[in-house]
Amino acid sequence: MRKILTLLLSCFLALTATAQVGEHRNDFALGVNGGYALTNIGFVPRVSQGMHGGITAGLSARYVCEKYFSTICSVQAELNYTQMGWKESILDDEDNPVINEATGLPEQYSRTINYVQLPVMAHLAWGREQRGAQFFFQLGPQFGYWLSESTKTNFDFAERNRTDRVNPVCAQDTMAVEHKFDYGIAAGLGMEYSVPRVGHFQLEARYYFGLGNIYGDTKRDFFSKSNMSSIIVKLAWLFDITRTKR
Repeated sequence: MRKILTLLLSCFLALTATAQVGEHRNDFALGVNGGYALTNIGFVPRVSQGMHGGITAGLSARYVCEKYFSTICSVQAELNYTQMGWKESILDDEDNPVINEATGLPEQYSRTINYVQLPVMAHLAWGREQRGAQFFFQLGPQFGYWLSESTKTNFDFAERNRTDRVNPVCAQDTMAVEHKFDYGIAAGLGMEYSVPRVGHFQLEARYYFGLGNIYGDTKRDFFSKSNMSSIIVKLAWLFDITRTKR
């Protein structure tokens, strides 16, 4: 983790240092963003899962420091509320839903974990700055903190179907999140369209890979790994606060 953070810090410092070489910019924009996040947890031992869906929304800020040849260099940060978690696939050996003997229904279980998140990313773009479209790539660290969690299920844990499950691991069903601080790496690709005096509209697909675990990972703990990963699609609107005179 220290090596990764050191590398990312070096990238930011290099981005700032090259500002003396390219065309200087002093553009600052604020805005809002919203989208949808598909998440699962990398449990070891393995837990069969689908993708957990949840909303994400928050504030965006971007500072453009230079244009280096055709590359527009900036830093973009967000402060978001995001619903993450996991949704279990409770199946038998033939990939059929497991029926609960007490209810007669297919067993279902999902956990929603609510976070406040702070991604801070190097933002590189190519295209038009003031009017028209541009393509962008961004990469950087993301930090999150647990706010709350909730469970949705249709069976009593003590009366679960133990016999037919192809994946018997279910300790996570009764375990609250132990590590409330989350951190990892976020990377995204997207398009931006700028309209003078209206703002900048961004459409982005982003991937987040968690480097921390939500549960303890010592030899005494049940899970040796329990990190999050998410695919996020979001829209953002940013409006200019300051802009370099051309």
